[in-house]
Amino acid sequence: MTAKYRVAIAGCGGMANEWISYALKRPEVEIVALVDIRLESAQAMAGKYGLSTPAFTEIRQAIIETGANLVFDVTVPSSHYSVASTSLELECDVFSEKPLAETMEECNEIVALSERTGRTHAVMQNRRYDPRIRSLRGLVDAGTVGRTGYIGASFFLAPHFGGFREVMSSPLLLDMAIHTFDQARFISGADPVTVYCQEFNPPGSWYEGQAAAICIFEMSDGSVFCYQGSWCAEGAPTSWEASWRIQGEKGVILWDGVGMPYAEVIAGGDQSGKFIRDYEQVEAQAVSMDETFHHGCLEEMFRSLSEQRPAETDCRDNRYSMAMVFGALESAKTGRKLEIAEVMNRSAEHMQLG
Repeated sequence: MTAKYRVAIAGCGGMANEWISYALKRPEVEIVALVDIRLESAQAMAGKYGLSTPAFTEIRQAIIETGANLVFDVTVPSSHYSVASTSLELECDVFSEKPLAETMEECNEIVALSERTGRTHAVMQNRRYDPRIRSLRGLVDAGTVGRTGYIGASFFLAPHFGGFREVMSSPLLLDMAIHTFDQARFISGADPVTVYCQEFNPPGSWYEGQAAAICIFEMSDGSVFCYQGSWCAEGAPTSWEASWRIQGEKGVILWDGVGMPYAEVIAGGDQSGKFIRDYEQVEAQAVSMDETFHHGCLEEMFRSLSEQRPAETDCRDNRYSMAMVFGALESAKTGRKLEIAEVMNRSAEHMQLG
């Protein structure tokens, strides 16, 4: 019997293991092609998982020869547009690693192609599928702190990667900030309207480029999202999930990115005349998820196909997270506050996600 989903996997590096291990758990999925510019990498991946799957060096040939109808794009960012456009034109749905594409123009073209072909294109934003961030979102949605006015995310780590990141022009914004920006959109349920960003390289940095940044986004619900981060911050590291403060009219929600989020809200009773009011703690409700992180996002992607609806991280939605990255980069370069609509509606070929 022919599988419902005939998957061609483009890119057979280390990250492909997450995608393959998930695909092998689904009985309606058959991996029909492994694709990599290094044929030996595709062949090695087949051997690792005991697959008799043919190996290819080019996605078009792989789709045509195997009849694939779904592509996992786990290639390097510079290949995302070509893999997506080829796959969509050949009537395949596409699940892709982040980023959506290297430029805003390419992001918009993928969206247009998805709409024209009627095929799905969804992006891996694995940090949405952390049960703790779902618990945090639950506190927001329940109105625990009332209307939100401020969201703050602090991201301070000192990873000594070596290699390409240490010579990138904007390693933090280019390689990592998309995760935190997308988390902010998920937490708030709002989209960016404007951005002002300042990049800098702090004393003691071992990066050649700007390894730290402060960004201020005005959001569509009237709130402000402030991102402060550094990739050369030795001492007292935050979580990779960032440390969060969501300030509302009735209190605050806190999450250190490690434990469970909680809220502190104005306590009941008469507090008139008090200079500093009393507060009470509200614990977040634990959220149960069958799959989390990468596998959780893939679970949602497959569910969206079966339910014939856009995925939570559909390309049309994800381009707003991408616009936050491109907007922050351009604001830092020009020194001015930018309208996100201005960023989304123009060609941004000069801003590469290296």
